[in-house]
Amino acid sequence: MLREALEAPEAVARQLTLNEGLYREFGAWLREQPPQSILTLARGSSDHAAHFMAYLVMARLGRLVASLPMSLLTLYQSPMACAGVLSLAFSQSGQSPDLVEPTRFFSDGGACTAAFVNHPESPLARAAQWVFPLHAGAETSVAATKSFIAQLVAGAGLVACWQQDEDLQAALTALPEVLSRAAAADWSAGLATLTRAERLFVIGRGPGLSVALEAALKFKETCGIQAEAFSGAEIMHGPMALIDEDYPLLVLALRGPAQAGLLALADQMRERGARVLLAAPEGTPHVNLPIVPTASTDLDPISAIQSFYPMVEALARARGMNPDHPPYLAKVTRTH
Repeated sequence: MLREALEAPEAVARQLTLNEGLYREFGAWLREQPPQSILTLARGSSDHAAHFMAYLVMARLGRLVASLPMSLLTLYQSPMACAGVLSLAFSQSGQSPDLVEPTRFFSDGGACTAAFVNHPESPLARAAQWVFPLHAGAETSVAATKSFIAQLVAGAGLVACWQQDEDLQAALTALPEVLSRAAAADWSAGLATLTRAERLFVIGRGPGLSVALEAALKFKETCGIQAEAFSGAEIMHGPMALIDEDYPLLVLALRGPAQAGLLALADQMRERGARVLLAAPEGTPHVNLPIVPTASTDLDPISAIQSFYPMVEALARARGMNPDHPPYLAKVTRTH
């Protein structure tokens, strides 16, 4: 897991070089034939990457994006209309039937279908009209790392070309070097706080919520911690009742409009007695998990998760677990 996480900067550089023409071509096609509705199809870590891309599309292009419950097609045989639909599927392996079957359904029905997948010869890739290989290389760790980062970059790369945003494209070009520094950032404070933790909230907002979801999943699968991710706004409702003395929180206070509220929440929880791990750029008061800034605030979640992966791998080992072989899990999951 650690070795593959540290390979992410190289994988990102490779993808950006090899897929640039594809992103530009698809972006031009989408401008010429704007979709009437946009759906994402994904499970697990890939669904968190789809969430990130959906946020960028909605925030930057003003187009609504929905996550499709795949069982509508695989189990309930919904007579879903396909005209004007853009279907975006995310997967590392491209093997799961509940991604392949809906993608094939939309392709056959006249929708535009795209797959962001690490295996370009997979069943999912064959079912889609547009295929964007992640170029992450072989990933054998059950816990996805570099393929997840590659999916985040793929989503941002397509949005940058769809929007024709030269600043975002330049920020992506500079991203591999930033990720190399992020991989070496000192997040050891997480080990001291979480080695004996049994429960945890991970809090983010905006584009950062996608990596909060991913972090919570990795805490569960590699460390055996009952971690749940919440928006900084949502946690103010029911989940707030659980936070008492010594309750551990990981707050991802990335740059952008949501940061002030997340910092205020971290202060409030610290005053309550919670054990707050604050991930934020260096120089932020009380920061103990430094985030390396990228050239675009929209890409900071990618830097944050790059720093997170080595920490959670070390945390799993500190808790006596093997992050390379989480119990009861397999690399390829086939659901219907």
